[in-house]
Amino acid sequence: MKALRTLRRRILTPDVADTKMDVRGFHVKNDAARERLETIGASFVAGFAAAAESDRAAAATGPLEQVPAGFRGFAYEGAAMAFAVRDALRLGQRRHVAEFLAGEGGRHVYMAYVGVGWAMARLPRLRWPTLHDKDPLLRWLVLDGYGFHQAYFHTTKYVQQAYRHRDFPWPADHRTDYATRVIDQGVGRATWFVGGADPRRVVRLFEEFAEERRPDLYAGAGLAATYAGGATREELEWFRDAAGPYRADVAQGAAFAAGARDLAGLTMPHNEVATQVFCAMPVVEAARVTDATRVGLSESATLPAYGLWRRRTAEVFAESVGTGPSWTDSRAGSRRMSSPQEESEVA
Repeated sequence: MKALRTLRRRILTPDVADTKMDVRGFHVKNDAARERLETIGASFVAGFAAAAESDRAAAATGPLEQVPAGFRGFAYEGAAMAFAVRDALRLGQRRHVAEFLAGEGGRHVYMAYVGVGWAMARLPRLRWPTLHDKDPLLRWLVLDGYGFHQAYFHTTKYVQQAYRHRDFPWPADHRTDYATRVIDQGVGRATWFVGGADPRRVVRLFEEFAEERRPDLYAGAGLAATYAGGATREELEWFRDAAGPYRADVAQGAAFAAGARDLAGLTMPHNEVATQVFCAMPVVEAARVTDATRVGLSESATLPAYGLWRRRTAEVFAESVGTGPSWTDSRAGSRRMSSPQEESEVA
């Protein structure tokens, strides 16, 4: 049995070398940012490997909890991907992701659904109905994970060439163009990595996308800048100001990252810096905003509850942090600003 688990781990687990900045061709801002982003990738792969080898979901918890707190959420994300792949490949009842979320993985539910999205990107479409999507609100994060994966591993197509899906075939029971918007949130989140956590590079990349896509891209980048880190306070302030009419979208993404960190009990100093810059409040208060805007959500034919949740959250910050003159109107393109002098990495 142990030999079978070891073989399964070896066959399924991605190569950690594929997360190296040089291999991916991503921009390297400095050694500190490179180390952080590559450690995130390695933590994801370590989490995947633990789940690939474990007999049951609960057995993966021990190795996952050994990952340093700042990177542990990424390990849980990788574990969720592995469990989703195993659910798709097994015959009979599928249970790994559900068991994972019923246990310690429940504190990392946001990251887990994103991890399921990574599995979506690696599985044939006929297996997509096997993906865990029990939560009608958070299941939309599967598409965020899908978008991140595609931009991270197919960067030329999804970032440089700004490819966009049309009429995405998931979820089957809510076919609207909102799916492409959530995918764009994932693309924006991945662009933070593609740009090496360098706000100037990220803004230049976003300027090559159609204007209508930028709110979702900036929201994704705000989430990544807050959750993953890699930038100094001065760089975050520059990014906030450069976002111009998308400042509320950046704040919305940052607040969602705060909610994920707070729920998991993994708030780090760089998370606090980011929410202070983007949301003008500490992590715990930004998380409370997302809790408040989640109450009484409803579905419509064109906007899922997840979309309403994002819009409500952005509207809160539109009032408190400012957005530039056109957030409620045309959302004109972001303005360029001179970059700050780089300082040492925020821990």
